[in-house]
Amino acid sequence: MRFLILTQYFPPETGAAQVRLKEMAKGLERQGHEVVIVTAFPNHPSGVIPPKYRGYWSMKDEVEGLPVYRTWVYPVQRGRFWKRLLNYFSFTFSSLWGILKAGPCDVLFVESPPLFLGMTAVLGSWLKRARLVFNVSDLWPESAVALGLVTNKTMIRMTEGLETWLYNRSWKLSAVTIGIRDTWINRGIPAEKIAFLPNGVNLDLFRPLLPDQEFMDKLGLQDKFILAYTGTMGYAQGLETVLEAANLLRSEPQYHFLFLGDGTEKPKLEEMAKEMKLSNVQFLGFQPVTDMPRYMSLAAGSIIPLKKLKLFEGARPSKMFPAMGCAVPIIYSGEGEAVDLIRDAGAGLTVEPENPVEMAQAIRTLYNLSDRGKSMGENGRRYVEENYSWDSIVSQWLKELK
Repeated sequence: MRFLILTQYFPPETGAAQVRLKEMAKGLERQGHEVVIVTAFPNHPSGVIPPKYRGYWSMKDEVEGLPVYRTWVYPVQRGRFWKRLLNYFSFTFSSLWGILKAGPCDVLFVESPPLFLGMTAVLGSWLKRARLVFNVSDLWPESAVALGLVTNKTMIRMTEGLETWLYNRSWKLSAVTIGIRDTWINRGIPAEKIAFLPNGVNLDLFRPLLPDQEFMDKLGLQDKFILAYTGTMGYAQGLETVLEAANLLRSEPQYHFLFLGDGTEKPKLEEMAKEMKLSNVQFLGFQPVTDMPRYMSLAAGSIIPLKKLKLFEGARPSKMFPAMGCAVPIIYSGEGEAVDLIRDAGAGLTVEPENPVEMAQAIRTLYNLSDRGKSMGENGRRYVEENYSWDSIVSQWLKELK
């Protein structure tokens, strides 16, 4: 089959969706399918389009051998909600050109959010006479309402109507988490219409390494017990809790916190760390994905927090899987689906969300566990080898599509 993947976010951008979709596309290719990508010019999360891509309406590109058609997008980093809507709608309209240029396909796979891109996917699937797979990594508008990002009742009703319309016009719905799948089943969507495409991990890239001495020396982290946070720094992550835990541990000099990533909350977090005079906290910004295993080789634990919201009980943050692939124990501050997964794997410790006291105590516990802590990391590596390699995920997903 020939798959057309329509997504606003794709490498060289870094982020959970970008990595997941690239690995899925490579997995489809390894199983004998053709894949073409239609996406926007890279601009997330910096809001800056790199010089290579500026001044064009569209461009034919390539990412790790994958053919990529890029079209114009209004870039935005931070700003009012209407600016984010302009960002979404600019690609919603321009991407139709990319679909037309990308050639025939049997299956048109669209990533949501943004929800509005589904409108282009419906039109594109009709023009291509292709089956539409609507892949959802975050229920929208439900999540936006829960986070307080959308409060206008008219907009909520309109987007809920759009969501239902898109679901009805899709051949298959594809869920990234069990929570999303169960929500659909509870709404009365037939189970046979739903496929499961969870996050996974590239086990060749994310693998256990000896501590990288070059990075250790460069960052001045000799003899430190390093806790790493990697990924997006947004409202949903509740990273203030990590800084509050770092403050509780400031008199214990062995602990050091590394923040690798970017996002709308990063300036606020940096200012908070400055005001608290946290010398045990370091912000490094986004790093190339190929360097992440080297950074993870320094980490004694990977901290993964979420806000205490009912919405997140069905979440399984993608950053869990690279940590497990690198055999790094996890400290998860959250509830629900991810807690069950970490406990099943024996891959780390779990604490109540938004509780810095519990998080600080979990860090001390991990430090005192010594070899048992390393065993948690080994358990995580073994678990993803058995359950979350991309080849096994894609193979099972294709069976569910059929």
